[in-house]
Amino acid sequence: MPKKRPLTRDEKFDRREVIARRAADGSLVLPEAIRDIRNALGLTQADFADKFGLTRIQLIELEKGRANPTQETLARIGKPFGFVLGFVPKAKKNQLTAGMSDGPSGNSVLK
Repeated sequence: MPKKRPLTRDEKFDRREVIARRAADGSLVLPEAIRDIRNALGLTQADFADKFGLTRIQLIELEKGRANPTQETLARIGKPFGFVLGFVPKAKKNQLTAGMSDGPSGNSVLK
């Protein structure tokens, strides 16, 4: 298997920025997120697996969506990006509040 060309500092920064934006807008989803994070770090599957305490086969299964990662595994993978696990709404805030208006008490109510 050919060795990956090491990423420059700027390339790593740019890739990390893209991942951070995708996480912020809710478009960073498994299993693609794991592959994208690995690529942003500029690591081969073998190097990434070793760094995060996985086997290469486990990583391949994760990247293909055929594995169910533990919370611990996801936390280790997300740590270099400052990510933590949690529930994230699928819709953006303006989509969640569409069709709502303030009621007499100032609370939002459905129209």
